Amino acid sequence: MPDEDQLGAAVRKLVGRVSHWTPPRWAASGWPGASRAALMHDLVQWMADRCAEAEGRPVLPVPRLDNDLALPDQLQVVAADLRRFAPPAVRADAAERVNALRGALE
Repeated sequence: MPDEDQLGAAVRKLVGRVSHWTPPRWAASGWPGASRAALMHDLVQWMADRCAEAEGRPVLPVPRLDNDLALPDQLQVVAADLRRFAPPAVRADAAERVNALRGALE
């Protein structure tokens, strides 16, 4: 499976697992003790940083929205940009990180 397909599949699986979560479920502790929302946001930020590097633009903070229900949407948007602009090794690393987070949230 090509790297971009691995990343796309990983994102779809994670989004399918969390898209129905309620705010209390997002607020619950995940591994390693941070909230599940914080862990997801950290992943989104990491992906946004890699995308910025690939595009040759400055790294900027991803807004931490008031509503955690937007996190799956943020992930999908940033992952789409990463799939488009990042080199294969970065996409493969991103897919591994998405899968690791999905495992940690189970």
